[in-house]
Amino acid sequence: MKMKTFALGLLVLGFAGSAFALDKAALDDRIRMLTAKFDALQQKPDKAVPADSLRKAQGVILLDRTKAGFIFAFQGGGGGALVRDPKTHNWGPVAFLSANEASLGPQIGGQQSFIVILLMSTNATRLLTEPTFEFGGEAQGTAGNQSAGVSGAVSSPEHQVLVYGDHQGLFGGVSMKAGSLAPDDQANRIYYGQFLSMADLLFQKKVQPTPAATDLAAKLNDYSKSSQK
Repeated sequence: MKMKTFALGLLVLGFAGSAFALDKAALDDRIRMLTAKFDALQQKPDKAVPADSLRKAQGVILLDRTKAGFIFAFQGGGGGALVRDPKTHNWGPVAFLSANEASLGPQIGGQQSFIVILLMSTNATRLLTEPTFEFGGEAQGTAGNQSAGVSGAVSSPEHQVLVYGDHQGLFGGVSMKAGSLAPDDQANRIYYGQFLSMADLLFQKKVQPTPAATDLAAKLNDYSKSSQK
């Protein structure tokens, strides 16, 4: 029985880690999905990212993640990052990211999470040029006087990273876990038609924002003015 359970866990991991066929249209849809989930988050007063924080942010990461498993759990997902131009303060193009986390321990359930990570300084945005950067544990972002806890937050000793999010489902248990965010090089190459580093995409102006990215930027700007629509 234990061997079957372990094999099932590995099967879940294999399915979650397998690459789906990607093209530019599918990646446009991914950006639109992130935009829609951000819009939905902002409709919840106890979860919404405060306008003032969003207005001051120099970078933003939007992540959509799924956690599921029995005994051996896998948590993965993807998302996108944008940074502001330091001169114009306009949002730039989207760079795609992948998020992965593996756990060992007695746990059961499933959970879907949408996470918004604000990078509050230009130094913090440089995290995005690293090959990977770690996340884990619990973090809090405040929405007004309410707090919105999310799992899998980027650590920030200097408090230059704020994390907000919403989740659906139930996942419980004790585990050992480690995770990271990394550039999704395949998605970025397909979307922009060439290999570009995160620095090229986010800081060197090698590409211009696509219409889907422009729509996302417009939504970020809208909610920078008001936390509710």
